[in-house]
This record gives sequence, C-alpha cells and structure tokens, in this order.
Amino acid sequence: MQEFNPKAISFSDKAINHFRISLNHRGYGDGVRIGVKEAGCSGYEYVFDFVDDIDQNDHVFRENGCNIYVDETSLKLLSGTLVDYSEDGLNKGIKFVNPNAKAICGCGESFTI
Repeated sequence: MQEFNPKAISFSDKAINHFRISLNHRGYGDGVRIGVKEAGCSGYEYVFDFVDDIDQNDHVFRENGCNIYVDETSLKLLSGTLVDYSEDGLNKGIKFVNPNAKAICGCGESFTI
C-alpha cells in the first residue's frame, strides 16, 4: 500500500498501468486528465479525458512514464485521494478513494463534499 499524503493525489500501479495501456491503445496523446465537475445525483462526479493540448495551469503528476493532468479546482477536491484500478467480476475501472467525499451515491458515480 502506498503512503498517504493529505496534500497530493496518489496513484496505484494498477491505475498507472491502466492509463498507459489506454494511451497506447489510442496511439497518441501526452497523458490523461482527471478532474471533478458539478454533476450527478450527489453534486460532483469524476471525469477523465486524454490530453492532446497541455494547459499550462494544470498540475502534472508524472508517474512511471505516464503524465496525469489535474486542474486547480479539481486538485482541491481530490487532495489526499488515492486513484486505483479495480477488477471485480465484470466490473472494471478507475476507483477514487477520496477522503474529501462525505457521501457517495448508490451507483458510485458521484459524491458530495
């Protein structure tokens, strides 16, 4: 298990591997952008996108050869989060262990601060 840092975002090896495979499958791009937007039944939801054009205001996490970009607003809501990848039967995907989330909706797609 990785050491918890309350001011940063941590990434499991499985999550980094998933991001690298996704980028390789796509064939181009500088990295992956993760973030938070107002939506969903609980107020906020996590978003992902590939990065083709770098925003100079983004924070960049360079993890094992993978660039992960996070905007300033999302970084505040994700501070202290562990980004993981899990496979549970047919359910596969990125999972956020976010200490800032006070409640998570039943479907697990959105959260409340």
